[in-house]
Amino acid sequence: MGNAAPDTIIETHGLRRVFQTRKRQVEAVVGVDLSVRRGEIFGFLGPNGAGKTTTLRMLATLLPPSGGTARVAGCDLATEPARIRERIGYVGQAGGADREVVGRTELVFQGRLYGLTVAAAKKRAAELIEMLELEGAADRKVGTYSGGQKRRLDIGLGLVHNPQLLFLDEPTTGLDPQSRARVWDEVRRMHDRGTTVFLTTHYLDEADALCDRVAIIDYGKIVAEGTPEDLKRAVAGDVVTLTVVGDQLPALDLLKDRPFVREAKLENGVVLLYVDRGEVAMPAILRLLDGAGLQLQTVELHRPSLDDVFLRQTGRTLREAAA
Repeated sequence: MGNAAPDTIIETHGLRRVFQTRKRQVEAVVGVDLSVRRGEIFGFLGPNGAGKTTTLRMLATLLPPSGGTARVAGCDLATEPARIRERIGYVGQAGGADREVVGRTELVFQGRLYGLTVAAAKKRAAELIEMLELEGAADRKVGTYSGGQKRRLDIGLGLVHNPQLLFLDEPTTGLDPQSRARVWDEVRRMHDRGTTVFLTTHYLDEADALCDRVAIIDYGKIVAEGTPEDLKRAVAGDVVTLTVVGDQLPALDLLKDRPFVREAKLENGVVLLYVDRGEVAMPAILRLLDGAGLQLQTVELHRPSLDDVFLRQTGRTLREAAA
């Protein structure tokens, strides 16, 4: 395959992974085409079992693909896996730190593995401890860390060698809200320093809050890709829900064929309107109802969430799928 564009740090074509069980072949990833730009936070969103971790592990050279091609950090996945490993960091779901080892020692050891001198590894460990706000925990055994401290140390282990690209697999699963917020802050700081971050998550708010672009994967296939805003707008723009005094049908009939309404229906006694831009549609709706002598009872503007996107693409909500 030709060289990827210089601003592209991951490019895949038809990436596949088949697992052979005793009875049959399972296609975990079915022909994934991805393009991730340098310097962005790219979110890979999907329920458990959708193929997120399998794709991530292939891109991080931990699992050979069954088919397709990929370039990661300027290197060919099939022929240059060692060069890719020098340029990327990887933080798996389980994390890599040993419970019996002191946090600072783990960081120094990781630096040595990447060829740093003892002095350079100690200096880098100290930088990371300060950056990740682990000063209070750095000289204790990892087994004494809280979930949030352990996750931040895991991220530190992935950053020791200043990688161009950091893979984070479900970075905040199982963390309390405060620890999640700290990890999010850390991801944003890495992004501000120019690291490209590729993260998997099944938390919609996480993808929405952090990611420049998102790909939604389901049953091993990418079903949607774009900025969170674009994806939400593509679902059906914004949603206006309203009720009028008395019968709702006259209001539905009045509004359903207007040029700014993409889709209209009556659901549970409420008029539901899918519109391109809620802020433009709302005044027009109010004028029309007023002109027809229909008295408005309630009105709400709802911006679609990534869960709405997922529902539209897959027929079920991500929350159901994740549960």
